[in-house]
Amino acid sequence: MNGDEFLKLLSEKTRCDEKDAARMVASLSDIIVGGLQDGRSVSLQGFGTFDVKKRLERIITNQTTGKRMLYPPMLMIGFRPSEQLKEKVNVTRE
Repeated sequence: MNGDEFLKLLSEKTRCDEKDAARMVASLSDIIVGGLQDGRSVSLQGFGTFDVKKRLERIITNQTTGKRMLYPPMLMIGFRPSEQLKEKVNVTRE
């Protein structure tokens, strides 16, 4: 499903036009990003939890040159699906 299909389904489910659906999705995205930027995890009941993990610096080797270099630390976004989401996905696949 692409973004346009998602917005169309959301507008049908919420009985609003696609512009309002797009604003809802943008607002939700802004809220999640804001929470992650503050270093907090964002939990959506029945869906899952987004969190920020710090990946430590490490030494990597360039495969073509064999040169070793230091890869800087970075923040990674993680997602853990809720048990309800896992159950719903597994039921639909059976």
